[in-house]
Amino acid sequence: MTNFAWKRAGAAALGLVLLSGTAAFAQADIANSTVAFLMPDQGSTRYEEHDHPGFVAEMKKLCASCKVIYQNADADATKQQQQFNSVITQGAKVIVLDPVDSAAAASLVQLAKGQGVKIIAYDRPIPDAKADFYVSFNNEGIGKAIAQSLVEHLKAQKVPTEGGGVLEINGSPTDAAAGLIKKGVHAGLADSGYKTLAEYDTPDWAPPKAQQWASGQITRFAKQIVGVVAANDGTGGAAIAAFKAAGVDPVPPVTGNDATIAALQLIIAGDQYNTISKPSEIVAAAAANVAVQLLKGETPKAEMTLYDTPSQLFTPAVVTAENLKAEIIDKKIVPASQLCVDRYVEGCKKLGIQ
Repeated sequence: MTNFAWKRAGAAALGLVLLSGTAAFAQADIANSTVAFLMPDQGSTRYEEHDHPGFVAEMKKLCASCKVIYQNADADATKQQQQFNSVITQGAKVIVLDPVDSAAAASLVQLAKGQGVKIIAYDRPIPDAKADFYVSFNNEGIGKAIAQSLVEHLKAQKVPTEGGGVLEINGSPTDAAAGLIKKGVHAGLADSGYKTLAEYDTPDWAPPKAQQWASGQITRFAKQIVGVVAANDGTGGAAIAAFKAAGVDPVPPVTGNDATIAALQLIIAGDQYNTISKPSEIVAAAAANVAVQLLKGETPKAEMTLYDTPSQLFTPAVVTAENLKAEIIDKKIVPASQLCVDRYVEGCKKLGIQ
């Protein structure tokens, strides 16, 4: 399955949450409450450009007088712990936490519980402690989808399974969501006939580290590499940069995840094969609704339980050149005017975007 739309159940569940969230809240009960939104790093632009603005916008709709404290830990678990302590001191009653280190975050959950502060695990789960709620995309499903999409493309192009294989560039080893994506990738590659030549867990999701590793593998395996399953657009772009620096032309198909502007432009240019469109504002809005319900002492409705935590997961769409216009432009996720500039104008014309 190379292109699957949002699960209707997930969309319906969000709709129910939004309805309950907007249905005449007793604003006096939660007026002037403080909510913290703690993000893990700036390796991806999504937190600054989508998650944070989306969360703030929904909070303003639901509780105009509520205060939102935003902090980014810059991939530093110690810094995130300091930020966590700081927002509790500042009176945060609910903390939306996207952990730098999923294992280390367990102690933060316990600290919060001891002080009556509610925790929403966001994007990345916290396996070793039960948060009050978990909101995310289906990370295992994402990993499986991008890998299957790549495999189907390779087979459609009649790329032989013998004599070559794929590289696998995973996310941070301290990120439980990266572990779920990795599990999904393994499932997507299983029984495909394409072997994994080598794989790498990218510290802090850092593109420079992914590029350095990819460069070494290009030297090591030469022309054996038929594709790259990269866990996000940053690591995928890093792999593409490594191939170009090595003079490889054409670049083997490379996957991604997050539908960043840079990745969408790489797809338009023909350098990246796929990405995942997951408008972070959707998850951010769901987290805001859960936060307000927790402030009111209500129990948010969960679709499932993951790591013993009530959870709501959304399944996004795989984007390739074939459906980029339909999934990105037509759905108004990113305007054509932002993508189709400079050297990407010609590619946009070929895809019927402009």
